Amino acid sequence: MKLKVNEIFFSIQGESTFSGRPCIFVRLSGCNLRCSYCDTTYAYEEGEYMEVDQIVNKVSSYKCDLVEITGGEPLIQENTPYLIKELINAGFDVLLETNGTKDISMVDSRCIKIVDVKCPFSGEANKNDFENLKRLGQKDEVKFVIADRKDYEFAKDILKKWGLIPFKPNPVHFSPAYNMLDPKVLAEWILEDKLMVRLNLQIHKLIWGELRGV
Repeated sequence: MKLKVNEIFFSIQGESTFSGRPCIFVRLSGCNLRCSYCDTTYAYEEGEYMEVDQIVNKVSSYKCDLVEITGGEPLIQENTPYLIKELINAGFDVLLETNGTKDISMVDSRCIKIVDVKCPFSGEANKNDFENLKRLGQKDEVKFVIADRKDYEFAKDILKKWGLIPFKPNPVHFSPAYNMLDPKVLAEWILEDKLMVRLNLQIHKLIWGELRGV
């Protein structure tokens, strides 16, 4: 059973409640979206096919118990849920970074799913599968990348419309689009509205810039 893998690497997790922790990243190839601010366009096509057991063995060589499956969009490959299950059965804590356009219920409930809800600036907001917000498990998380005030208001409306109560139980992250929105501006908006979300600053980019996108 194979998947097309763009890269496997060891870095710092930067976009969830696990932010700051060493993490092994398995970046799968292919994506069904073309977001305006995408920092991993090289993953659209590039990659090589690997057997699931090869991936698990490679991940095991890093001696770290936290793994993130990312992309691209991991769920466009039909064998991704099997890889996640195998990693969990091997003793790893597994995160899935997904763009929210594919049904997350196909994924093992033990996996922590980080669902990225696309805002208007991405150019892909019409592709969101909002039913995923009903499919969230208690450990799953939600992320919005915010590029401007329109995105911010869109995200607020989604939180209200879909009854997401931040931290109860699903953490909600607001992340300023890198080099597009000043984090201080987004922080001020959040404080003005007393919006109980987490400001996420993508710490891997604060450390390495765009050279090491996660």
